[in-house]
Amino acid sequence: MTQKTEYLDATESGIERAIKRAGDVLRSGGLVAFPTETVYGLGADAGNDAAVAQIFEAKARPQFNPLIVHVASLEAAQALADFPDAALRLAQAFWPGPLTLVVPMKPGAPLSKLVSAGLPTVGLRVPDAPLAQALFEAAGCPVAAPSANPSGKISPTQAAHVAQGLDGRIDAILDGGACGVGVESTIVGFDGETPVLLRPGGLPAEALEAAIGAPLRLGGSSPDAPSSPGQLESHYAPGAPVRLNAQEKRAGEVLLGFGAVEGADLNLSPAGDLLEAAANLFAMLHELDGAEAEAIAVSPIPETGLGRAINDRLRRAAAPRG
Repeated sequence: MTQKTEYLDATESGIERAIKRAGDVLRSGGLVAFPTETVYGLGADAGNDAAVAQIFEAKARPQFNPLIVHVASLEAAQALADFPDAALRLAQAFWPGPLTLVVPMKPGAPLSKLVSAGLPTVGLRVPDAPLAQALFEAAGCPVAAPSANPSGKISPTQAAHVAQGLDGRIDAILDGGACGVGVESTIVGFDGETPVLLRPGGLPAEALEAAIGAPLRLGGSSPDAPSSPGQLESHYAPGAPVRLNAQEKRAGEVLLGFGAVEGADLNLSPAGDLLEAAANLFAMLHELDGAEAEAIAVSPIPETGLGRAINDRLRRAAAPRG
């Protein structure tokens, strides 16, 4: 599939025109990459089978891997799915924001079956990004949107990253600048009323645990039959192999540092700030991958707060590739 990808600049003047055009593309069944607070998403009308199928084709994404549906409000989400009390409390506490809730789909919900990969549940999110919210209003439909990158590759936090991976394969890129959070949303499912962490992400698990007053249960899923996005074993991968918990840089490697590390080619956060590190993660992996090194070594990252999401992405980037 080769086509001309339209570039829509929403960073300065002409924002309203760019949003209107992007909304027109979505309504007509096209694909639009757009920024959220987490990463750039590749959007399609979630109720249009042909449009959603194009997401899988453009990304070369397995169709057993479900998509997240983005909506403008909790009320819009409740029109599509049933919310257990625990899900409703989390939505009220953290939406809009980097949290996806996997909840039972309503019978007859106007969503393509491709969105849920045939599961009875659907992942829903209300992003905390004014440009995304304006796009949803212009499109007038729920928007299915995985990250706007070829399947398994590094997620995009800038429009240039999207163009690098998908130029000529999608209809438009809505450029709203760099994404602030920098890692995908946290995904929570439910076993009855019990919240289950399916993927760590931009909302730290500690914040969720404080809200529910109990430790989060950790969920599992077969990589061949994921219950939510982001569960494939090899994912977020640069072209070069990745070595984790590196204490030094070996011959032929580039080093992605964290904290007070000497000799790093790039440093996620010299001050050891996990918020800064999350925001820099994918952009710096893109930059180091372009250096054509034999391998990328990464300094140890603490397994707390946003460090859990960073390490999750790094472990999947370093996993064996099929």
